[in-house]
Amino acid sequence: MRMIALLACMAATACAKPQQDAPAAAEPLPAVPAAGLACAAESVQYAIGQKSSPELGSKLVKESGSASLRWMPPRSAATMDYRADRLNVHYNDDMIITRINCG
Repeated sequence: MRMIALLACMAATACAKPQQDAPAAAEPLPAVPAAGLACAAESVQYAIGQKSSPELGSKLVKESGSASLRWMPPRSAATMDYRADRLNVHYNDDMIITRINCG
């Protein structure tokens, strides 16, 4: 009985079309963002000790040259992916900025 089932499976797969060549893989993305999109956290360190606000966040993004901003509240979880064009602004329970870095 097993032999009949095996032969039936083999016969069915013999009729299958061969696999087409897979399309060429896309070029991998560069690890470093294009020029002008890098974050310069050292240029906005003056904001440490100031109260966080949307207005200050916009100003920090513009002055640092980063493409995006990530607010980092106390005791929060964050993804560990590194993005050279992202500005991270850490603040405490009183909304005071405690650390600024890129990533």
